[in-house]
Formats: sequence, C-alpha cells, structure tokens
Amino acid sequence: MKGLLLRLSGLDADAENAVRVIGFFDRLITDRASLDVLVRSTARLADCPAGVHAPAQGLALRAEPDADAAAAGGVPAGAAVRRLEGGVVVWVARAGAPTPLDDILLERFAIATAVLLEHTSVPLPALGDPALVELVLSEGIGTAERSRALHLLGLGTTARLRVLAATGADLDGRAATFGDVRAVLTADGPETAPPDARIGVGPVVPVLDLARSWQAARTALRFTAGAEPVVWWDRLGSLAALAGVLGPADLAALPDVQALDRLAAEPHGDDLLAALTALCATGSARKAAAVLHRHHSTMPARLARAGAVLGFDVDSPAGRFRLHLALMLRRLRDAGPSEVDAAPNG
Repeated sequence: MKGLLLRLSGLDADAENAVRVIGFFDRLITDRASLDVLVRSTARLADCPAGVHAPAQGLALRAEPDADAAAAGGVPAGAAVRRLEGGVVVWVARAGAPTPLDDILLERFAIATAVLLEHTSVPLPALGDPALVELVLSEGIGTAERSRALHLLGLGTTARLRVLAATGADLDGRAATFGDVRAVLTADGPETAPPDARIGVGPVVPVLDLARSWQAARTALRFTAGAEPVVWWDRLGSLAALAGVLGPADLAALPDVQALDRLAAEPHGDDLLAALTALCATGSARKAAAVLHRHHSTMPARLARAGAVLGFDVDSPAGRFRLHLALMLRRLRDAGPSEVDAAPNG
C-alpha cells in the first residue's frame, strides 16, 4: 500500500485510479474503522503525514506513513486541508508538489472522517470521571478515544501526569477503582502513605501514554510492604524488569528467598526481618537500631543469626546488596500476580 497514490498519480489521474482511491475509503467506512486506523491508512496511501484535527472533541491525530499507530499532533504549516462542520480539519502534508490525486484523496478522507467521527463520538460525553479515567488507562482503545476522554476530563493531550496505584486508601483526584486497587491521575507522587495504605507511584508520562504509567504503578505496588508502603517505579531500576520475568513459583524457589522464609518462621522472626529491612534502608547497623527504636547493642546478635541462616555477611556492602535484593524479591513473591490481576488494563 505504501506509495500507492504516488504510483497511481504517476500513471495519470484518470477515472479508474480515482475510483480505486474512493473504494479505499469506502471500505474503511464500511468496516467502521477507528479514526486511528483511518489516519494511519491515509498516511500510508498518500505516503506522507496525514491527520485529523477536531478541537471541539479534543482530537488532534496525526500519523507518519510508516507509523504503527496514530499520535497526537496538530495541523502542520503548509499542509493541504479540507474543513468540515464543527471546526474539524483533515490534512495531508506532502513535502513536494501535490499529486493529481491529492484532491480526491482529501475529499474522501474528509467524508470518511465525518462518518467515522459521528460513529465514535456518541457515548463518551455521558460518562462520569471514573469511566473516563478507565478509558484513559485502557490499552484497548485508540488514540482518538483516549484523546476525547482526556478532553472531557479537562486535560490537554500535551499535559504530563503520572498514575498512582493504591490499596487501603481513598486518594482524592481524578480516579477509578479496579477491584481493590485505586488508580489516581496526578502530577506528583507521595513519599508517605495513610495508615494501612500502600501506594505504587508510576512515572510521569505524556497523558496519551498514561496506560504505561498505570502498568508501572501496579508493578511498583507489588514491591510495597508494611515497612515501605510507598514505592516509586522510577526508583526500582532493574528490579522493575524482574516483575515481568519471574513468576511466584520462580521467586519461591530462590535460595535467598527460602532462607528469609526460614528466618521469618523463627521466634521473633518479624522483628528480625524488620531489622534486616532497616539495615538495607540505612546502610548501618547503628542507624537501623535507631530507626527501630532499639539499642544498637541488640543488632550484632540479630545480624549474626541472619548471616548464619542466609549464608553470607549481611553487614558488608555486597551482603547488604544481596540482602536487599532477596527482601524485594520476597515481597514480589508474596504480592503474586493477584494484586495486578484485580486491576485489569483494559
């Protein structure tokens, strides 16, 4: 399909080739293609950027001829345009001279846009904020629907936000609830959580990519614990990648995770794991004791017991790194896939 219009124009702009262009857009209308597909297909047919700008609906879509998806973007300077009712504009931006078939392409592109825009513009205005947030976070909708949902939420497509994934807290803001997990759109992330709450903080992204921040926030949520109720995805580093690679059975089979389980099963095991977590957080046995409101003289025996079960010195730089990794992987094992399964991604 790429460059078809140029090849047809190279022959001539006769009726047969014009009919082929008309048929191309008629098939998109008959199939009730999405606006994303329409824009992307037009760009491929014309072999140049193409787009739809509908400010009243919050739409500003464009696609390159080799793009896999439409993206946000306004009308570029010098583009050839056709104007529809309601301020809607369709355009193609050819770098060189226009082809003989560009006029009919723009005409049929405009007709197809008018028809498909009517099909896709009915349900959203009746939705409340939670339903609109669900649409924005869904991976199963196109850029056009996502843009319109953002418009109805009062958000421009050039804004940048992050998503929080929270349990045990009814955080304020534009939000939707998925099972036990609340998704909140926000510009900032918290450093502390309300009592008994846990929060995964996703990265700041363009609002059209909020589904990606939502997925990252849910990954961060799996790494939270009572001792660390707020986890930022940005700070997980390579640990975030492990969440998508290792399943609960893989994690449960790791020797260091099994050793932590044995420590947890001992008398006062929870206190011992709290001491190890504080050690990793502070980098010092004395500082860890202060965090736990214990005298520092109580730490050596605890760390010696942990080292005996784990099989390495937990108070060396290498040991603290290995210990921190084991503690985080144990959290990931205990969270399992169920927390994120309760919050479907569209």
